Amino acid sequence: MTLAADTRTSAFPISLGQLLRAVRSRLPRPASSDVTPEDALVRAMCHDMRSPLAALESVLDRLDRDDPDRPELLDLARAQARHLSSMLRTANATGGAPERRGSRRLVDVLRASVEASGLPAARLSVQLDGDAADVAVADARVQRILTNLLENAHRHGEGRPVRLAAERSDGWVRLTVTQAGVPAEAVVSRLSQEAPPVDLDGLGLWSVQRQTRELGGRLLWSQGADGAFTLVVALPDR
Repeated sequence: MTLAADTRTSAFPISLGQLLRAVRSRLPRPASSDVTPEDALVRAMCHDMRSPLAALESVLDRLDRDDPDRPELLDLARAQARHLSSMLRTANATGGAPERRGSRRLVDVLRASVEASGLPAARLSVQLDGDAADVAVADARVQRILTNLLENAHRHGEGRPVRLAAERSDGWVRLTVTQAGVPAEAVVSRLSQEAPPVDLDGLGLWSVQRQTRELGGRLLWSQGADGAFTLVVALPDR
């Protein structure tokens, strides 16, 4: 038996395009992928809580044993607890809650951000120009921005060193994070998204650009001749 196409002609009542449109109109429509600011805030908090909670779980497991590093573990647990408290303050501020009074020195915010990010001190160099260390920081979102950037550098940097710098001039405070081997196009793409991502991928960087904008700041970036990627968070000095 030979299988061959039937070449006889016959009238086809509708075109293929009409048929496809008719079928498509009867298929269930997918739910909208738009993410509301409220959903984005919850997702951002879930994203940012993963690392500190994992660190706390690890610390508590080790404290059950007779570990010679107990003092260092307790310090880590305290740092992660402060980090979680900072995140809740950020959520309050983003949700429109009245801002709490009080401020911290920028050098203390930098120190807390480094501790919360989990980035080893041996991989980090810090430079504070002029009187940048004494800048008063009254908004928890500044620490969230720094922690997200340092955490990204730690998680995706494959052990490459990180340089963190802060300077104060011309009515601005500039916070700079530099690391080699960063996929610049991917990072800039994440930072340029107006809407939050529908999943957790890239949510930390989206949170950075949103919180920077909320604080009246702006993001700048450059890539050196050696390939090192530099991201600058410029915030108004108020």
